[in-house]
Amino acid sequence: MKMKITETVLRDAEQSLMATRMPTSDFEGILDRMDQAGYHSIECWGGATFDACLRYLHEDPWERLRIIKKHMKNTKLQMLLRGQNLLGYRHYSDDTVRRFVRASVENGMDIVRIFDALNDLRNIQTAVEACLEAGGHAQGTICYTISPIHNLEMYVGLAKEIERMGCQSLCVKDMAGIMSPKECFDLVTALKQAVSLPVFVHTHATTGLGPMTYLKAAEAGADGIDTATACFSGGTSQPTTEAMVYTLSQMGYDCGVDSKILKEVNDYFEPIQKKFLENGTFDPYVLSTKTDALVYQIPGGMLSNLVAQLKAQNAIDKLEAVLEETPRVRADLGYPPLVTPMSQMVGVQATVNVLLGERYKNIGKEIKAYIHGEYGKAPGEINPELIRKVLGDQPMVTGRYAETLEPEFSAAKAALGDLAESDLDVLSYIVFPQPAEQYFEERERRRALVTSYTIEEVR
Repeated sequence: MKMKITETVLRDAEQSLMATRMPTSDFEGILDRMDQAGYHSIECWGGATFDACLRYLHEDPWERLRIIKKHMKNTKLQMLLRGQNLLGYRHYSDDTVRRFVRASVENGMDIVRIFDALNDLRNIQTAVEACLEAGGHAQGTICYTISPIHNLEMYVGLAKEIERMGCQSLCVKDMAGIMSPKECFDLVTALKQAVSLPVFVHTHATTGLGPMTYLKAAEAGADGIDTATACFSGGTSQPTTEAMVYTLSQMGYDCGVDSKILKEVNDYFEPIQKKFLENGTFDPYVLSTKTDALVYQIPGGMLSNLVAQLKAQNAIDKLEAVLEETPRVRADLGYPPLVTPMSQMVGVQATVNVLLGERYKNIGKEIKAYIHGEYGKAPGEINPELIRKVLGDQPMVTGRYAETLEPEFSAAKAALGDLAESDLDVLSYIVFPQPAEQYFEERERRRALVTSYTIEEVR
């Protein structure tokens, strides 16, 4: 029996534990050994890495991808893509999506895990097509959540549609770590009976269920799981690579990895973890088990964001009220899965409702866009009173919103002018305009500084 291992230390693990603040220089030295470990894939890009590279690390995210690819001769690289949202927080034109996905594959990406926050598969179609056309592996994704309307029948229907789209594999994405071992066994069993695609399971250790859930996934016939090297595992990250490999191997599964190299990988990252713990970037708070997620359906990363927001406003005493309000807002919005960008949108609205002492006195522009239908079809029925309050007589968008968007590339290229050194710069600018422009300007200043130093040395 085979069990494929996807290592997440370069993306989801560090994103979940320390807000994606690890520069490329911190991990480049271990990439060659990671390439020899025998992982099925290494998740190293997408999610929040693109934004963090531009905004906080002053790196070119495309260059990061090329550097990782240079060291990975044997191991597939994997990324997380938010369908029509790409790596940002709004829908982009089909032209932009096709260009971005094609560029990702051309610059080294092998597996593109594509999801939509609402499980509206119309919003992943263009990205899937672009990935396949570029020669990449398109992994269609089901965002797992629990609600009165989410059930096995719904998930199996989504899986069948993902297979019809032409995806080469399927992922069950449990972003909150709320999928119980039994729920996972039942779901994977149903999926394996319904579709012929390899099934991968992604969860978090947030609630303490993760390792048990993975064992039941294996028993049900899952083809692969996501794990994180020991010092970057647990808490809001993934279950531990070494522990899962050790356990599964004893149960007769061939995980394909070299345990000695796994130790080398962890030994390499331990001082990096210590550095970020000491400077406060890696807050030990995120390592504790948070079973509240089982009650409120709130992912660990969303919980830490709520805490930070309330502390910033000297309102941490309102945390319990916000936690109680969050599932009520989610119900009003038709039970969207709490994954980016919906988790942020729901959490912010719940916080505003509590702090203002009146529900929906102030409604965020993203929530208004969601109710309008710009993010796709809500999984369930949106509260009719909320619809009337936001839209009045304005009709909702019922078609695929991206079809109303004009191509963006030419206008963005013209706006950037000489700051853009390549089409990749233009794509970065479209997805994150302000951080990208600031990065390009800083890049120009650094180069000018180097040139001036060189001239002085010549003199």
